[in-house]
Amino acid sequence: MSTNNVHTDPTAIGAMEEAASHEHLTVQADGSVVGYKASRTLRLRVELARQLRRRRTQLMLGLLVLLPIVLVISFEIGEANPNRRQGGFVDLATASAPNFVVFALFVSGTFLLPMIVAIFFGDTIASEASWSSLKYLLAMPIPRNRLIRQKAISSGILSLFALLLLPTVSLVIGVIWYGAGEAVSPTGDAVPFSDGVMAIYAATIYIAINLLWVAALALFLSVSTDAPLGAVGGTVLVAIVSQILDQITALEDLRNYLPTHYAFAWSDLISTDIDWSEMTRGAFSAVCFAAFFGFLAVRKFTRKDITS
Repeated sequence: MSTNNVHTDPTAIGAMEEAASHEHLTVQADGSVVGYKASRTLRLRVELARQLRRRRTQLMLGLLVLLPIVLVISFEIGEANPNRRQGGFVDLATASAPNFVVFALFVSGTFLLPMIVAIFFGDTIASEASWSSLKYLLAMPIPRNRLIRQKAISSGILSLFALLLLPTVSLVIGVIWYGAGEAVSPTGDAVPFSDGVMAIYAATIYIAINLLWVAALALFLSVSTDAPLGAVGGTVLVAIVSQILDQITALEDLRNYLPTHYAFAWSDLISTDIDWSEMTRGAFSAVCFAAFFGFLAVRKFTRKDITS
């Protein structure tokens, strides 16, 4: 039986001690090491690249591209409306490309679009906590305010891209299948194709503003739990409950204070005489809810004891 002895050169140890004695870290007034800049931590392009490489981001974007194709196939399999100038959003869906886009936004606005925004924002902080990487991000060190801001901005960019992706793909497919005709509203108004396209993207911007409350609530739940599914599911559940309550006419004017009450106010844009009142109220309501939940999210995260 033999043992291996590790021999350390005393001269080498002395040399390392001598070198270490000459190293001095200069500390700034705020306690940070000279050369450290918070603005260099967690660059936005780095965070966006990380999010785009994630499978859930790719699946969400792929689903939005696939949805218009599924809708076209469904209309081809089913029976088309013989009078495509009358009816509701469903009946008018095949009247023209703009109408097809309006229908795609209408069917996805109840559940799909809020869910996608909830996933991007609800998963952002909670996933880092579930992977036990959040404490390492803060130890880099990344200031907490900057961390939550960068995460929120990257989630916002991805959400806006997703919201613009659906009408863009739907418009291209709609032009191919149904032609670049007039946009016809359920009230019988018809607007030219160019005006219809402008109305579609104006509606998309309104939808993005209206979903700010979903983003802020998901972010608040994301900093409150270590389970991403809980943050996303909780946000979607609140949206569903709000939509159910909005259908109860006995609540009367109380429904105006629900965050989803003005979700489809953008439909007024497909008209020759646009009524901006409902959209104004909807945008104001969404911004107020977003400011409240956003404040709670920042306050919670800056005071939270990070253990994972």
